[in-house]
Amino acid sequence: MLRLRVFTLFALLFSGSLALSTPVATAQVRATLVAEVESIQPGQPFTAALRLEHDTHWHTYWINPGTGLATSIEWTLPEGFTAGEIEWPTPKVLRDAHGTVIGNGYEGDVLLPVKITPPAELATGSTVTLRAAVDWLMCDEVCIPGAAQLALELPVRAAAPAPSAFAARIRDTLANLPAALNGEWRASATRSGDTITLTVERTSGGAASDAGTAAAAPTLHFFADDDLVGYELPQRSAPDGAGGYTLTLKIAPEHVGENAARLVGVLSAAQGWRADQSLPGLRIDVPLRDASTSGRLAGSADNTAATGGVRGGGTASALGGGAAPNTAGLAATAILALLGGLILNLMPCVFPVLGIKILGFVNQAGSDRRKVVLHGLVFTLGVLLSFWTLAGVLAVLRSGGEQLGWGFQHQSPAFVFGLAVLLLVFAMNLSGVFEFGLGATGLGAGLQTKGGLSGSFFTGVLATVVATPCSAPFLAPALGAALAMPVGESFLVFTAIAVGLSAPYLLLSIFPNAVRVLPRPGAWMETFKQFMAFPLYATVGYLVWVLAGQASESGLLMVFFGLVVIALGLWAYGRLRAPGASAGRARAGLVGGAALLAAGLWLGWPHAPAPTEIVWEPWSPELVVRYQREGRPIYLDFTARWCATCQTNKKLVFSSGEVLRQFAEKNVAALKADWTNKDPKITAELAKYQRSAIPFNLVYLPGEAEPRALPSLLTPSIVLDALKGH
Repeated sequence: MLRLRVFTLFALLFSGSLALSTPVATAQVRATLVAEVESIQPGQPFTAALRLEHDTHWHTYWINPGTGLATSIEWTLPEGFTAGEIEWPTPKVLRDAHGTVIGNGYEGDVLLPVKITPPAELATGSTVTLRAAVDWLMCDEVCIPGAAQLALELPVRAAAPAPSAFAARIRDTLANLPAALNGEWRASATRSGDTITLTVERTSGGAASDAGTAAAAPTLHFFADDDLVGYELPQRSAPDGAGGYTLTLKIAPEHVGENAARLVGVLSAAQGWRADQSLPGLRIDVPLRDASTSGRLAGSADNTAATGGVRGGGTASALGGGAAPNTAGLAATAILALLGGLILNLMPCVFPVLGIKILGFVNQAGSDRRKVVLHGLVFTLGVLLSFWTLAGVLAVLRSGGEQLGWGFQHQSPAFVFGLAVLLLVFAMNLSGVFEFGLGATGLGAGLQTKGGLSGSFFTGVLATVVATPCSAPFLAPALGAALAMPVGESFLVFTAIAVGLSAPYLLLSIFPNAVRVLPRPGAWMETFKQFMAFPLYATVGYLVWVLAGQASESGLLMVFFGLVVIALGLWAYGRLRAPGASAGRARAGLVGGAALLAAGLWLGWPHAPAPTEIVWEPWSPELVVRYQREGRPIYLDFTARWCATCQTNKKLVFSSGEVLRQFAEKNVAALKADWTNKDPKITAELAKYQRSAIPFNLVYLPGEAEPRALPSLLTPSIVLDALKGH
């Protein structure tokens, strides 16, 4: 229940509805194509514009909508014509009836200009038709996807064109597009934690007639082109006493851990940036500097953190980890495991000692080649026994787990999530976000310095468990294989990794002179180590994709949140326990990182649906008829993933024990009409009730010919009253 409330709180904070571009007839927004000219000339660019006329209280969205969906235009032009991108006017802050910020966009009558360039060889005397498929999302208390197929016919003439009826408006729109006022204003931005300070100053070369412009336009708002600045978070501005301003902006929570290099967007002024109150938006594109490092760029090369993800099919890592045992043959998995073991030798803490270890074997055995080889074999035995011990421990745990009903298999959402967390932890380690403690090296120093065959044996153990902490990330896929595969196959995988790890030592003990051909240790090893994180990230992505088919929609969302919190904990651990950190800071990193790790596991851990939870069936008209004939009450939910209000409704209503009890007692059939993707049947069903927006919910009661329509915003009492027939 607490997890449910956490999700509900998040959904309420972002409670605007989104939409996909579904062709729906509507009158709330009227779309037309207009041009600045009555005719066109061959090779001469001109401006066309999408005109959107909004009814009162309705709005559409800017390029960065906040919540919602930006308007889009897909052109179909005659041969040789080209169309530019939409030139977005300065947007407005969109608010709901309660004053809550819900996005960035437009109201009233707005033009979205686009530059069109005809070909130079265009024949005069002809007429061309410009066609555009336009999609938008319009919202008031509900959101409706809108679409239109538009066309604009223009004659082609050799003479200079006459201006159209919209020429003045288009020119005015173009003149007031967000622009940088070079020579009049300068801007700078610094970052401290989750706060950005944007300073806009008047330059000494600014026009005297513009003095006081900022004072006449005290209402400022920054619209980020990207999602760096939280669109719904409060912004504070204050005059600097010289005609300029300082704005305090909050970074969106999901971007707090990123090292953004620039602040890019539009700074709007309610009364314009010019003395004549024109130019409502000032284009901002400045470096984002770290306030704590005396102006050093936050995104500079020495302080850049990898924040991107890996898309694709989630290929298994070089160790045959993750989901590989389910998709590849045993032989292929063993080969990958062998290659993975070889790769361990290229890690920064292993590779430099390869030659030293072999020379140590030679020194211990003198010139007796047979003894040198024996040392190599004993070293290999130490590695093998270490891996076999690990495989045996995991086999025992798995056996006990099966008796306890743990269900360690890929059909178990808990197992898949746990494996995804494990791989994420080790991938972030490889990326350098944090380091495994190196104290283990000192722990095994005595073993490493032992002489004779026992020294070689314990050096093999050390290479596996103690002296190579940076190899730990590569044990994660093997761990997953051991838990997911039969015991015999998992031992084979661990054996292959062990052989791969020990093979260079064994070969070099047989041919010790080959040490000379080894490449020199260097910075390339750290680069290679970080590169190897990406196969693990890809495997995490694959596992989350698997979870998408096992968890509910809300459960999958909690998985994402959980992984983000875990990543935050690892980042905090790495930052606070960096080399040179004080004892108190290091303890804070350990405690804080562990707390965030636990919170992420709690938040994202998949749970089996409770017996009282609603089981939703896909809606169809035939199913409604069938349940009506059976005399069952029906609850029909028209919903979509992009509709935050829909998701909030469900969380608020079906977290109520009384609602769940009534659904069970009355044997209510719960049907879901999922409009996430275009579905003509759902669109037509909504139109039957004069609706083209969601959320929309219906309750069919036995004995009543027509269903009862519920309000857009639901509470448990509203649903209970409808089920009782009130």
